[in-house]
Amino acid sequence: MSPEEFLQLFGEHFFTFCKQAGYDSMLRTLGGNLIEFIGNLDALHSYLALSYKEMNAPSFRVETTEDGKILLHYYSDRKGLYHIVPGIMKAVAKDFFGSKVTMLMLNQSEEDERTGKKEHVVFLVKQTCQASRVRDQEVFFRRMRERSVVLAGRKKGWELIRMVVLQEEEEEEGTFIPCYPDRLWMEEKAFCHAFPFHIVFDEDLRVKQTGVNVQKFIPGLHSRDARLDQYFTIIHPQVTFTIGSIRKFINSQFVLKSHKEKHATLKLRGQMLWMGSLGCMLYLCSPKLRSLKELQEVGLHLSDLAQHDVTRDLVLLNQQRLAEMELTNQLERKKEELRILSRHLEAEKEKTETLLYAMLPRHIANQLKDGKSVEAGDFEVCTILFSDVVTFTTICAACEPILIVHMLNAMYSRFDRLTNIHDVYKVETIGDAYMVVGGVPVPTESHAHRVANFALGMRIAARDVTNPVTGKPIQIRVGLHTGPVLAGVVGQKMPRYCLFGDTVNTASRMESHGVPDHIHLSASTYSVLKNGGFDLQERGQIEVKGKGQMTTYFLVRNLLELEESIMGRGTACRYDEGVHGETTTESDPENDGRSRCRDTPPGSGASPASSRPDAVSPYAWDITQPYQMLRSPRSPPANQNTRLCVLL
Repeated sequence: MSPEEFLQLFGEHFFTFCKQAGYDSMLRTLGGNLIEFIGNLDALHSYLALSYKEMNAPSFRVETTEDGKILLHYYSDRKGLYHIVPGIMKAVAKDFFGSKVTMLMLNQSEEDERTGKKEHVVFLVKQTCQASRVRDQEVFFRRMRERSVVLAGRKKGWELIRMVVLQEEEEEEGTFIPCYPDRLWMEEKAFCHAFPFHIVFDEDLRVKQTGVNVQKFIPGLHSRDARLDQYFTIIHPQVTFTIGSIRKFINSQFVLKSHKEKHATLKLRGQMLWMGSLGCMLYLCSPKLRSLKELQEVGLHLSDLAQHDVTRDLVLLNQQRLAEMELTNQLERKKEELRILSRHLEAEKEKTETLLYAMLPRHIANQLKDGKSVEAGDFEVCTILFSDVVTFTTICAACEPILIVHMLNAMYSRFDRLTNIHDVYKVETIGDAYMVVGGVPVPTESHAHRVANFALGMRIAARDVTNPVTGKPIQIRVGLHTGPVLAGVVGQKMPRYCLFGDTVNTASRMESHGVPDHIHLSASTYSVLKNGGFDLQERGQIEVKGKGQMTTYFLVRNLLELEESIMGRGTACRYDEGVHGETTTESDPENDGRSRCRDTPPGSGASPASSRPDAVSPYAWDITQPYQMLRSPRSPPANQNTRLCVLL
């Protein structure tokens, strides 16, 4: 397919697209035949330019030669697209007027009738009617039936038939002949006031007559021998300002722009009428305005426009449309602001939920948010840990309170990170006491192993926190016990998830009867850990307050885990939580049975972000430590932005 054929098919498709896009009725009303249709295309483009300011449409002009030939002149800024025109015209003639059109290109040249910049192509148009005789007969008989129905009440029989036939003959033979008066029954003043924007000029462009408002805004036009091209420039169509060029485009809508003087630039839009007997041209126009803002910028008022001028309605309707568009834009801006506020609200909600989930287990917190009551639950087996700082009372008596707060904050921040590493739940802190449980609120078979590894990590982490009195690392006592507990939410003002039962008391006794820098185990915890790869030492029989004689043990180290693994350096979590909260610890022969984790389970009591050494909770306070902390070569850099723990 050649480029010419392709562009012609594109023209036919473009006409179909315009009809489907909602311009069908508008296109059908442009003219009663093809010549009138083409002659009004420029007016349609001028109307569409009101909405599409960047529109650069082509221009069309129809010329009828003395021998009856129809010439179509096509002007465009875009060269090489004139093959689209035959496709459009053929589709219009076939769809709107039931005729067939053939177009032959006669001339293609640089446009010389306008500014010299545009392409000018001349087509010879031949139009033949394709209406079939059957269709004509159907139309004829339909009109006959309509007339017989109208005359049936007044005429009968042969008189009815005779009247119907005579009316049909009169309509076929009759043509409209206008009637003109012998003289113009209108005063000169009345004409100038009725058409306040009009200009009459001769073949030399000398102004002969102007409307009252044209005189008002362009005073120089009323002077003697004033030329129209001295005060105006032709904007559309882009022709040279001569009477010959204007007569060639007499069917086009002309837009004239005034040269700026005292007033703002005035644009006039209207039609040219050639008065051959007077040898003058009448430019009947009105201001080209689209809004009240433009009306004010020019210095006009609505009263300056004639009552019959549709520019009044156009300005007001367009102003209403602009107001609706502005309202729509405001609604869009408000919607965007609401979207931004919604995102900010969602971020604040996440921060609030993170703080809430740090205080309560996730499923417990969700139940409380939904307004549901939380029932206490029995857990058959779990492991509880208690720890405290050795000689904490002496430290408090010898230091300022802020130093105590800094010390506890540094220690608890490290412990909180370890709760995520080993997936244990932090129950509460009371002074220097730190309470942790494994297997609650999510039951798991490895609860004792998790708490034991957590205890080993606590002992290592405590060595990085200095005693503000002595400047040496602090020492902690840790106690563990395994057994059943009852867990539930206590309180309404500040609800807490608390544990109840003898297992809690026994774990507390293991801590209070422990040895500094040691991890004290009960017999029940020992029985769970003895085959788990831990180094355990028997302490022997000791007297425990309220319990009597008990055999206890010390947890020394984990034989299968390195210190880096226990401290969680390079990993966020070491356990994988199943769908129902059951632990599925994977054993890898190459890693000597060390457990590894792919996800952080819910209900761990702290946000996942806090599992990283340098992570800072969104609700943290920045507390600068006033004393030098002791660092070991194997410990990571301490995070200066730490959390202030709530002391209960």
